[in-house]
Amino acid sequence: MLSIIITAFRESETVGRAIEAFLPQLPAEAEILVVSPDPETILVVDEYAARYPLVRHVADPQRGKPTALNVGLQVAQGDIVVFSDGDVTVAEDALAHLLAPFDDPQTGAVSSHPLSISPRDTVLGYWSHLLTSGIHQIRQIRDLEGAFIVCSGYLFAIRRALIEHVPEDALAEDGVISHLIAQQGYRIRYAPEAHVLVKYPTTYRDWLRQKVRSAGGYAQDHIRKSPFRMRSAWQEMWHGSRIALRYPRHPRELMWTLLLFAARLHLWALVFLNVRLLRRPLKSLWQRVETTK
Repeated sequence: MLSIIITAFRESETVGRAIEAFLPQLPAEAEILVVSPDPETILVVDEYAARYPLVRHVADPQRGKPTALNVGLQVAQGDIVVFSDGDVTVAEDALAHLLAPFDDPQTGAVSSHPLSISPRDTVLGYWSHLLTSGIHQIRQIRDLEGAFIVCSGYLFAIRRALIEHVPEDALAEDGVISHLIAQQGYRIRYAPEAHVLVKYPTTYRDWLRQKVRSAGGYAQDHIRKSPFRMRSAWQEMWHGSRIALRYPRHPRELMWTLLLFAARLHLWALVFLNVRLLRRPLKSLWQRVETTK
């Protein structure tokens, strides 16, 4: 049995595409659970549920994404659970690549390979291509070395038995789940051919909103006190800078790369202020990013 859990909030315009991308890839014993609180998204999901019995809506109490994941996990029937979002689209063969590493009983989770569909000829679009390319290279290297990998929240899969509950204050739920699985002695694998198509923010304000909540999760104790490491401000500066400086194709992109260095410093300063010093709660840090829809 395979369970797909899609979390969606006010994503009536995109959740249909997210569901449709999975449908032709599913084995006979599978279910798609869409966890959503808003009537517009629920209406779309109910239309799909009427046509496809394996699709159903799961009520979301609207207390944040970790709570939505927990609600989905409570009703999921699958031995393997795939997590995704209502505003992304998986590639046509992504699921087979994502599930293949589970043939090894020591595999506890598998990460996908996000691809940016934002235009590369804008500053923020270029940043999205650089960052997704950089993390792809890092995951590839670490997978070959057998090192710890953090899954991408846009699309990843886990063994259901390994996760009973996601901390409800977790800002980076994908990172927390990855660490919890690794701490049980299981390996996190990377499936570079399991592509998921993602639209990234188009304004700097939205870029900061998205990145503060995701990077902020690595400043919380759930991850900060874990013995496993893949991502931090220091690791980003040490390993990421060399990858970033090799990425530009021409002088304009080099200038955008240098701007990204400044933006990442701004980001990590905001993370330190809001997460470590002020300890702002998830509700205030998890702000909706409209330009990714």
